[in-house]
Amino acid sequence: MLNVTCATRVLVATTPVDLRGSFNRLYSLVVDQLKGDPLSGHLFVFTNGRRNRVKVLYWDGSGLWVCAKRLEKGRFTWPVSESGQIDLRGEEFSALIHGLEVRSKKNWYRR
Repeated sequence: MLNVTCATRVLVATTPVDLRGSFNRLYSLVVDQLKGDPLSGHLFVFTNGRRNRVKVLYWDGSGLWVCAKRLEKGRFTWPVSESGQIDLRGEEFSALIHGLEVRSKKNWYRR
């Protein structure tokens, strides 16, 4: 189980990637696409083109973790960004990996 605190940064690649690779492939995607440091302790999240799979790359201080999730039905509601990446808060990340919507909506509250 990933422990996400308010100090943990979650970087999400908004463009789909080929998830057949593992540690080295995701490591290079973090460096090249997200411009991040894979050894920083932050979470780096990727999805495939059909958006039914997610992989997370995480450094725990002694080694890299690759965590994967596949939805049996439906798709992940993936955030959209022109820059190709987005930062999520811990609760947004939790909603994302549980298959909930993470897009912000205008006027969703009652006045």
